[in-house]
Amino acid sequence: MAREPRERSGDREKADSEFVDRLVHINRVAKVVKGGRRFGFAALVVVGDQKGRVGFGHGKAREVPEAIRKATEAAKRSLVRVPLREGRTLHHDVNGRHGAGKVVVRAAPQGTGIIAGGPMRAVFETLGVQDVVAKSLGSSNPYNLVRATFDALKNEDSPRSVAARRGIKVSSLQSRRRDGGGEAGAEA
Repeated sequence: MAREPRERSGDREKADSEFVDRLVHINRVAKVVKGGRRFGFAALVVVGDQKGRVGFGHGKAREVPEAIRKATEAAKRSLVRVPLREGRTLHHDVNGRHGAGKVVVRAAPQGTGIIAGGPMRAVFETLGVQDVVAKSLGSSNPYNLVRATFDALKNEDSPRSVAARRGIKVSSLQSRRRDGGGEAGAEA
């Protein structure tokens, strides 16, 4: 019976090892008290499996490692699935916004790499995207940039979901795309 709990903790480590985490930002805050200053730390962490699932979390504590641990746990609870084209890029260009942070995320051809600034780069690396071009507009606050990037990724649609929503086959949707817009192209 003593071995069973160990095996369970080993399973937990295996489950955790499938995720890659990136520390995006640490903020140090000071509280002035009678004896001087008390320091606290806030950490922003992005976690992903590099196969289309990603999440972010925020953790606060008196010490940095504890804040990072809390942020990582929060990130694992808030994972979202993002559809990827060929497992390497996005299906289409998309905009995201949170507060004053605005991002433009564009799909890119193979071999482009991740062209994105700090917080957005961490999101794309943990997501598993290999080719993407992204630009941040407005605020450079890492919290708002990460949330704006997630807003953009939530607006990402795969051809399969679009076809299901319209009630048509994926092949007919993609054939319209190759023909130059199908009915819309014929009318214009």
